[in-house]
Formats: sequence, C-alpha cells, structure tokens
Amino acid sequence: MIFMNENRINELEIKTAYQEDLVQTLNTIVGEQQQQISRLEATCRMLNDRIKSLSVEGANGGEGVEELPPHY
Repeated sequence: MIFMNENRINELEIKTAYQEDLVQTLNTIVGEQQQQISRLEATCRMLNDRIKSLSVEGANGGEGVEELPPHY
C-alpha cells in the first residue's frame, strides 16, 4: 500500500512540474502577444491620423497637393 501511494505522489509531482512549465511557456507567449498588440494599435492610430489628415487636405481643395497645369 505504501508503494502505491509513493507512485501516486511521484506521478502528481511529475504532472505538477509539467504544468508549471506549461504555465511559464504560456505566460511568455501572452507577454509577446501583448507587445505585438500594442505595436499594432500604435500603427493603427498612426494610419488613422494619416487618413484623417489626407481627408482634411482633400476637403480644403487639395491644398498642399501640386497639380499639373491643364496643358500637360
């Protein structure tokens, strides 16, 4: 009976070790994904600002955009 309990304890310790390793791996992945999400959000803000500035330029009659004269 003692032998069976020791085996069960060993199995539980092994499972716990694997779970701790998995949790650490997942934690690392989540941290990397959060950094990627932050970079993507910053890129989206920048692109959104750029689109807004282009829309404003277009609404102002194209100021800042040089057009070729009609004879070209």
